[in-house]
Amino acid sequence: MLRGNCLVAQSGGPTSVINGSLYGVITQALKENSFGKILGGIHGIKGILEGKIKDLTEVSMDLLEKVKLSPSAALGSCRYKLKDPRESTEEYEKLFKVFDENNVRYFFYIGGNDSMDSAYKIDMYAKKVGYDIKVIGIPKTIDNDLMHTDHCPGYGSVAKYVATVCMELALDSAVYGTGVINVLEVMGRNTGWIAGSAALAKEKIPDLNMLIYMPEIVFDEEKFLNDLKKAFETNNHLFVVVSEGLVNKDGDYVFNRKNSYKKDIFGHIQLGGVGDYIEQLIKANVYDKVKLTRLGFLQRCAMHYVSKTDLDEAVMAGEMAIKYALEGISGKMVTLVREDGPDYRCSTGLVELDKVCNYEKKVPLEWINEDGNFVNNDFMDYVRPLVVGEAEVPMHNGLPVYTRLF
Repeated sequence: MLRGNCLVAQSGGPTSVINGSLYGVITQALKENSFGKILGGIHGIKGILEGKIKDLTEVSMDLLEKVKLSPSAALGSCRYKLKDPRESTEEYEKLFKVFDENNVRYFFYIGGNDSMDSAYKIDMYAKKVGYDIKVIGIPKTIDNDLMHTDHCPGYGSVAKYVATVCMELALDSAVYGTGVINVLEVMGRNTGWIAGSAALAKEKIPDLNMLIYMPEIVFDEEKFLNDLKKAFETNNHLFVVVSEGLVNKDGDYVFNRKNSYKKDIFGHIQLGGVGDYIEQLIKANVYDKVKLTRLGFLQRCAMHYVSKTDLDEAVMAGEMAIKYALEGISGKMVTLVREDGPDYRCSTGLVELDKVCNYEKKVPLEWINEDGNFVNNDFMDYVRPLVVGEAEVPMHNGLPVYTRLF
């Protein structure tokens, strides 16, 4: 077993449970008592390159418990793309100098697709230069689009929140005798996992007149308007959920603010605004009373309504990352495995980092109805157990008690 310090960092957009995985890493590392120090990288790999590392070994359990139940990324985050080490080694020489100075022999990176790309490159370079270090990725993303894991920590909580918002908005609109069309824009760059979870609301309100549109199905304006007209004639209280990443037949995003948004370092167009486009489309062709709601970042930081199942699994992923690393495993990401059986149970597994980074897991087409505007029972069976349970977020004078690590 390697002797040295472990380093953990967070990257990408936060989720409600990303600090749960951090909690799992730190508490399990303390329990194993196999590391010299437990270090935290501030603002992900970018901060580590700048030497921004703090000692977490003496952080109190009381503070860790509070951090676990707080939104945001406790160590800070970044969106930073490492160059391919086969083309340029300058960054890696600097990074591994920091590793060596801090005697880092275990590195845990909590993040999504792009973070797994960084972890893979770090592991690749370490093997190339013979630096003995174990690198483990820990999944995180509300988009639920990481390959080779049944689902991702963060998804269950956003699904719970989105479905609840749909129920509340639908009931609010139902008070009026006149017709109304609700439009809800949710996140989902290239996948419809979040939009599909809105269908849970219909299980609680069976007569809810709802349509869902996801990036997996090509968006056709004419068909969309026909869908709405037909549904509105049946029930003039209509709820329409759209993913921000809807695409047309040419593979282009249906809407993005080209004059306002730029691509990030990974080449991703910053989306948002498809709801405005849908709202105007409906007003011009179907009905003029439209209520638009854009959840934006609310859906990824709603710690007050987190799924306990999601939080527990995020903690488990962090704990298992420590255990796997101490077994000598490196270059892998922890996965969540749905076990067979009538009752929902989840365990963990491993997958090579290069099989995760730069890929996206989309909603299976067979889980979407024939009309391409709703999900079927297979999707519902998949998402239903992920939203179960409520975490006991501490309250004081009627408001949640949130904290920061530093």
